[in-house]
Amino acid sequence: MSGKHLIESPTKADGAALWRIARDSQKLDLNSPYAYLLWCNDFADSSVVAKVDDAAVGFVIAYRKPAAPDTALVWQVAVDSSQRGKGLAGSLLDELFTRLTGAGVRYLETTITADNEASIRLFGSFAKRWNATLESAELFSATDFPDDGEGGHAPEDLYRIGPLTSPQDA
Repeated sequence: MSGKHLIESPTKADGAALWRIARDSQKLDLNSPYAYLLWCNDFADSSVVAKVDDAAVGFVIAYRKPAAPDTALVWQVAVDSSQRGKGLAGSLLDELFTRLTGAGVRYLETTITADNEASIRLFGSFAKRWNATLESAELFSATDFPDDGEGGHAPEDLYRIGPLTSPQDA
């Protein structure tokens, strides 16, 4: 895969590929294949997929918060190992939030565990590129998660970035 990245909204046909990318990342909490199919079908306008030669190589899945429609929560960001180190995750976030700010979104939220340095750098860089404030605080403690028999889940911090303005307003 050496072609140029095409970034677009996902379709249900992308769901299986997104599941595989998430699984192969070995970093993300893996959802069921069904969840990725639903995400691509129902939340396509708040998500993006990167493709090279028609094959999915990265994605950002997000949703607008029903109680705060000016906020989009980024659920997962994943990039295929063949594409890492090329700035694709940042490009995916920039493309998605360029679209979303045009539709009234002013804040990005996401949750990150304290040991996920790559995600902390990714969202810190996003905040700098967008000249926005980044705040973080614990959202879910380890005891909020059920005992999964595998050592539990690390606490998740909520990162909030904003206010964001669309590129034409900057």
